[in-house]
Amino acid sequence: MIVIKSQHEIDIMRKAGEITAIALEKIREAISSGVTTIDLDRMVEEYIRSKGATPSFKGYRGSPGAVNFPASICTSVNNEVVHGIPGLRKLNNGDIISIDIGVFFNGYHGDAARTYAVGKVSEKAEKLIQVTKDSFFEGIKCAIEGNRIVDISSAIQKYVEKHKYSVVREYVGHGIGKEMHEAPQVPNYRTRERGSRLQKGMTLAIEPMVNEGDYQVKVLDNKWTVVTADGSLSAHYENTIVITDGQPKILTINE
Repeated sequence: MIVIKSQHEIDIMRKAGEITAIALEKIREAISSGVTTIDLDRMVEEYIRSKGATPSFKGYRGSPGAVNFPASICTSVNNEVVHGIPGLRKLNNGDIISIDIGVFFNGYHGDAARTYAVGKVSEKAEKLIQVTKDSFFEGIKCAIEGNRIVDISSAIQKYVEKHKYSVVREYVGHGIGKEMHEAPQVPNYRTRERGSRLQKGMTLAIEPMVNEGDYQVKVLDNKWTVVTADGSLSAHYENTIVITDGQPKILTINE
């Protein structure tokens, strides 16, 4: 069931989103060669808790046989698509890293992701990061009351494939609110189903996951980390948005 949010609920989600956005900015400033992914995780958890919020991902239940997610953020490096687990891995100059952060504040979630360059990266890595980000903004041009989910999905896929990249099929965007993952699903590619009609008050986490090579992925033995099947680079960009009676509003920004 799709939950339409009241203005009061949206205001709370905006605060959760602001905390998420500032946490991502702190990550951006901290990323450098030699920093470990667990360093980034600890810094973000401390900040989130200092704002009276909690990390949405920590303890999140996984697929059967997987432990609950053990960290506060997802840190996915190079060919890792999503759900990378922070650890002692040190970042190196030339890496790219996707950071996904969820914040639970006063009963509601915010969810956003960015892909960052570590030091100087290749031109192809820079382009992948930029196209992934731009595909999100192409998608939300269609996030208009009265349109359907498929309109967002189609716009993202068209933009990504125009630049000769591929969009991941197995993992998609989603509704968000009191639960981290609510209805409806928001694929980043066109499906046969047109999806729900967009209504004012719907809150969605739209998150293109874009691979340099083929869209096929696989899950590592930890049952969390998703990597490209062909070893190619992958980037991720996400924001929580709300559908209005005009243009959609991004909730995971620091205004």
